[in-house]
Amino acid sequence: MTPEPLTYRGGAGRPLVLAHGLMGRGSTWSRQVPWLTAFGAVYTYDAPWHRGRDVEDPAPVSTERFVDDLGDAVARLAAPAVLIGHSMGALHSWCLAAQRPELVSALVVEDTAPDFVGRTTGPWEPWLHALPIEFGSAEQVFAEFGPVAGRYFLDAFDRTRAGWRLHGQPARWIEIAAEWGTRDYWQQWRDLRAPVLLIEAGDSVAPPGQMRRMQELAGERVRYVLVPGAGHLVHDDAPERYREAVESFLAALPEHAG
Repeated sequence: MTPEPLTYRGGAGRPLVLAHGLMGRGSTWSRQVPWLTAFGAVYTYDAPWHRGRDVEDPAPVSTERFVDDLGDAVARLAAPAVLIGHSMGALHSWCLAAQRPELVSALVVEDTAPDFVGRTTGPWEPWLHALPIEFGSAEQVFAEFGPVAGRYFLDAFDRTRAGWRLHGQPARWIEIAAEWGTRDYWQQWRDLRAPVLLIEAGDSVAPPGQMRRMQELAGERVRYVLVPGAGHLVHDDAPERYREAVESFLAALPEHAG
């Protein structure tokens, strides 16, 4: 059976949908869900090829497939959603908002950018292929990924009797990242009309200057926040600063009832 892409996590009112990054999963947002429920009904979203190692998905990898899947999930909700995305999830969220603006009332875009053209997955592939399929202990996960990402991946991986197992296929994850090196998403960004909060990590994966350029192109409806010292997982690496920025943004939206 194919898992449902959206999971309700609590709260009431306007929907907030949390979209994870590459190799993530909806369960990785567990530390943000409790305070986000003050702003609406919180849902986490599991993207294709991230729904469990045993979930078969033979469809070709493409941004369009991701955006359509996210759109189908959000369309089931009772009202336009605030999409809160990290990295890959943020990219797919703004592409959806550009394509189907009636589904999206506002966005949080965390540490990604429209143009990675020319970048390859080559330096990353040997490490990913060398990952064990299953980790026998939490200590092994922390040793592989470090304290911040380790906690994140413990939340993402399939839990088994013996430990934690990768929740997808590394070959597919490489395909997903490889597409970003072949095309850009500036036009989708220019087409976007919803309010946006941009959050960039001090140690960002985004090409230098692109997130600031995103704000410049969009003008006053876009806020830009740089979090010095934070790594790519800003929401876990600098949780207080992330929360402050997101709460301020959500409270200022006209839909906020509170």
